[in-house]
Amino acid sequence: MSTRTLYLFSSAAPPVFDIARVVEDAQADGWDVCLGLTPTAARWLADSLDGLATLTGRPVRSEYKLPGKPDVWPKADAILFAPATFNTINAWALGLTDTFVVGVVAEGIGKGIPIVAMPCVNAAYVQHPQFELSVATLRGAGVTVLYGEGGFVPNQPGQGNPAAYPWQAALDTVGAL
Repeated sequence: MSTRTLYLFSSAAPPVFDIARVVEDAQADGWDVCLGLTPTAARWLADSLDGLATLTGRPVRSEYKLPGKPDVWPKADAILFAPATFNTINAWALGLTDTFVVGVVAEGIGKGIPIVAMPCVNAAYVQHPQFELSVATLRGAGVTVLYGEGGFVPNQPGQGNPAAYPWQAALDTVGAL
């Protein structure tokens, strides 16, 4: 049986604190998981990074590798970016690749890697006109964005429930690619 490699990328939003369980669920679905985090998410999970590396069997990455150094991860068969914050969605759609994970997904579009993204933003952020444009841009580029019915539905500021984040919908969608 061949193993499929999933790049699981996360931004700093409260559902990221469930990432170990998500890794385990993806592994149970047959994925070899490589975990990448935005720098802020890595800071939030600093005390867990060694355990997450042990769980995945690979280093957790939040920075670009140095030029000339070999890549420590196998090639991705699919990428799941969740939770993806307002900043991440907009930076990605605009091609602003100052973070490792956004750089990988931006390039992943051009490489034809199947990508699923699920935002985690509040209802105030989504009123900004760039957000809908960014979601439309990513969808137009072939990214499956789980936003709205069947995916993430924004909550009012301060009213989020990280336990209600639809991780299973994201895993099911990436598994069906």
